[in-house]
Amino acid sequence: MSASPAIAATPVTNQPRLLYDACPLCSAAEISTLRTGDCSGHPLYKPVVGPTMVWMRCAACGHVFTDGYFTDEVSAEIFSSTNPNQQPGAGFEQNRYLSARIVERVARYVADGCWLDVGFGNGSLLFTAEEWGFEPHGLDLRPSTAQGLRRLGIEAHCADLTTLDAPGRYSVISLADVLEHMPYPGEGLVAAHRLLREDGVIFASMPNYDCAVWRLLDAAEANPYWGELEHFHNFSRRRLYELLDEHGFEPLHYAVSERYRACMEVIARRV
Repeated sequence: MSASPAIAATPVTNQPRLLYDACPLCSAAEISTLRTGDCSGHPLYKPVVGPTMVWMRCAACGHVFTDGYFTDEVSAEIFSSTNPNQQPGAGFEQNRYLSARIVERVARYVADGCWLDVGFGNGSLLFTAEEWGFEPHGLDLRPSTAQGLRRLGIEAHCADLTTLDAPGRYSVISLADVLEHMPYPGEGLVAAHRLLREDGVIFASMPNYDCAVWRLLDAAEANPYWGELEHFHNFSRRRLYELLDEHGFEPLHYAVSERYRACMEVIARRV
């Protein structure tokens, strides 16, 4: 297991972020500024956030992350609105085919049981998992999204993954574009390990900071992820695998994601 995350510094007045004083993955103090990004064009941008994102790099483990994460007040502002395509049921028929390819891969390792989708968005992955015989459950931080899924007859909770009290209940936990949104991703993996049954798996997807597509986007000055408002981390495949190993997961399958540009998908088993 990795060292406990360092306690964040107290924010100054009007500071939208709680600043990291060490790497949020390995707790090393040797961190430095890598670059900045502009998030003012993001669809969920609010002036309280400020347009400039500052990206840091850890000298010890190489991880890349923002200089801090949002305060509760700023998070509430951001979560007060949702992109239309992330409402439960939105574009389900089109997304069903993409979700089916994900569920088919996961089902090679776990064939049944409760499937918890964290940050389920439009719910497509859960709807499709149900077709394979899984029992769908959703978890999201936006109250309106959780209510929308419940209206469609699926159990859904508005809560943080780390607070969920259901040890060993789930056979699959999907973290589709979730870990990069968490201030301390290791805490999310600790929670997932606790919530999974012994042979359970996680499905995780996120941008891949160390791939040719990322470098080409950078070279063209067209990389959207430096200004991705809700992201606190940019993972490489290597650093993600290290983090999974540190928290009791064995990677089983790697794939290029069809969900977003320059993204990767990993299936890993609880060990």
